[in-house]
Amino acid sequence: MTDPVLLNRRSAVLMSSMLAASALSTGTASVWAQGGKPSASKPMVIAQIVDTSAAQQDVSKDFLIGSRAAWQAINLKGGIRGVKVTHQTIETDGTAVSIGQALEGAQRNADCIALSGCVGNRVAAMLMDTSNGGSLSMANTAPWLQSSDLIVDDKTFPIFAPRQAQITYALKTLAVMGLKELGAVYGSAQDYAAYHQELEKIAARLQFKLQPFRGGANLRQLGQKLTLNTPAVLLFLGGTPELAEFTQGLDQQARQRYIVALADVNLQVLKDMGAARGTPIIATQPVPL
Repeated sequence: MTDPVLLNRRSAVLMSSMLAASALSTGTASVWAQGGKPSASKPMVIAQIVDTSAAQQDVSKDFLIGSRAAWQAINLKGGIRGVKVTHQTIETDGTAVSIGQALEGAQRNADCIALSGCVGNRVAAMLMDTSNGGSLSMANTAPWLQSSDLIVDDKTFPIFAPRQAQITYALKTLAVMGLKELGAVYGSAQDYAAYHQELEKIAARLQFKLQPFRGGANLRQLGQKLTLNTPAVLLFLGGTPELAEFTQGLDQQARQRYIVALADVNLQVLKDMGAARGTPIIATQPVPL
């Protein structure tokens, strides 16, 4: 499994882009060409569907910048088989309707031959559902596709380790430190639904006692209400804005807390949003920053 500390965001998206490029150039055209057959005289199109909703936009914009740089680097080296690549960005608001419209737009473009680096979890899951339903007409390199329960078809190419493996890796690291009890803070009802079953299974297997805390409209208040019986080390599953708000509540606590963020968190944006300086945070992004 790739150690998240060793990769920066640019190398991660370049890996994604190069995977798309290498698949095109090594004889898998029967899959990649289904979305259209670009002529040699004009660029081929690689589409990237991006979730710019409030909960996702900090990570999405960061990954998008890296994707643009990666495709520019590929074009400077001659493109793919001598053909320049046009990187098409399709922004969505993260809803099913918006993501569906973005996918329809990509598939209507006769020169668009693949999806690459679509951000983030909701986008990846919906595209996988579409592909499994037989409605995806092109290949999809998918760094955010990490649910170990998904059935991956021959049009879809995951890049990083499944979420279950990544959470296991993080908890094993904490187990080595001798910890036996952890708190699990879920930033929203959606985060709870997405993560709690996997996290509870992994924690039980590694013999951790897990105290769950479900966030809601006021995460600052949740941070203020923690008691002396709450574990010092808290796993946080949610976005950057939710984590910033939660740490602001922790800042009112007398007891020192340590947070291990297990979902997409941008540390620079977290700092800009006024996260409490007195709370140490370890970020373990599913797709490395």
